Amino acid sequence: METFWIKALQLILSLSLLVVIHEFGHYFFARVFGIKVEKFYLFFNPWFSLFKWKPKKSKNPKLNPDGTEKPSWRDTEYGIGWLPFGGYCKIAGMIDESMDKEQMAQPAKPDEFRSKPAWQRLLVMVGGVMFNFILAIIIYAGIAFYWGEKVIEFRDNKAGYDFSPTAQKAGFKNGDIPLLADGEPLKAVDDNVMIKMAEAKNVTVLRNDATVDIAIPENFVLKLDDDKWFLTPRFPVVVKSLQGGAAKEAGLEPGDSVIAVGGVPTPAYTEFVAELNEHKGKATDITVVRRGEELTLPITPNDNGKLGIELTSPTEIYPVTVVDYSLLESVPKGVDKGVNRLTTYVGSLKYLFTKDGATSMGGFGAIGNMFPDRWNWLTFWEMTAFLSVILAFMNIIPIPALGGGHVMFTLWEIITRRKPSEKFMEYAQMVGMLFLLTLLLYANGLDILRAVGISF
Repeated sequence: METFWIKALQLILSLSLLVVIHEFGHYFFARVFGIKVEKFYLFFNPWFSLFKWKPKKSKNPKLNPDGTEKPSWRDTEYGIGWLPFGGYCKIAGMIDESMDKEQMAQPAKPDEFRSKPAWQRLLVMVGGVMFNFILAIIIYAGIAFYWGEKVIEFRDNKAGYDFSPTAQKAGFKNGDIPLLADGEPLKAVDDNVMIKMAEAKNVTVLRNDATVDIAIPENFVLKLDDDKWFLTPRFPVVVKSLQGGAAKEAGLEPGDSVIAVGGVPTPAYTEFVAELNEHKGKATDITVVRRGEELTLPITPNDNGKLGIELTSPTEIYPVTVVDYSLLESVPKGVDKGVNRLTTYVGSLKYLFTKDGATSMGGFGAIGNMFPDRWNWLTFWEMTAFLSVILAFMNIIPIPALGGGHVMFTLWEIITRRKPSEKFMEYAQMVGMLFLLTLLLYANGLDILRAVGISF
């Protein structure tokens, strides 16, 4: 029970921060453009609120040229709701989750959202996404500055590296471990290490416990441009946890090292994935090492060649070196990490539209289980940054009721110079909310089924 509450506390704290920052993005641009914000809430508050505060009116308010009072932060009611499913920023004159039809039936006022130019409304809508992504970058930069970055030195990565087709033509082989470039030691912690290798005349690698010298062709750097990459680290397949499906049915356990699939050796993840793809939806067997003993287990990968396992990070397998970053160095590192996390996440969404992908979805329970069962600030901030990236992307998807839906309609207005009717926007908002509610119930329903032992 203690583990449950530790995970729950981390989840609530993380999501609370993300929601506040997201809604503040909307609030910020609304205030910049003189739009009245009526409510700013963490969590939803149907029927009642846990806390609410409305500032007193200023004795000397700022006035518009026509003598009306300018909107200010004092116009907003701030509060905390009791339903922890997000939060909201109620902007005057905007069709949102509040569905305030009475206000929308009144003539538009100058300080309302609907009275502002399309480009201003667009910025108000993307404000939440922008602030969430900026938050992720700030957190990643803070992690780099405070904790540094864990990297694995070339010599310590026993599985070696995979090389691009151009690099293999030059003489490199998958599994090689770079050691020297023109006689100088190579370190993975050096940001320019690949440039040093590509521009060297001779690179020494460790191959099957023997050193091999590779003569680098002339203009090798230019030839690598066709591949867009040079080398990537390999790592062994060690099970960290089971997520149901084929792995659970086969009897895999955390800590198992997978060394073969269908009798074909898989010394690294590269070969492992290739062999699983050869056995999509087909019965085969895998060989694992468990507590020093080799075992062969029958298994059937799903139609996407997946087993339903989470892999152990290479930094938990091999010795690591911590790279320290100055404050200035940490900023580009944060940007790089944020962009990489975003592109990786977006690329993984293609699996969502498959049968196995749909059943692997999860709600708050699945997200909560991603946090460790003991409080760890580094892990907490890494998870929060990653969730911030996810929240930013999910909110830009063009679904009515999300910021992306409003962005889509606003872009339509800018392009066609025709504004969708308020009645259309109301219906679109209702459809979007119904879709999101259905998705929420589905994802959390899968969590409940998994909790009672039903797997898919």
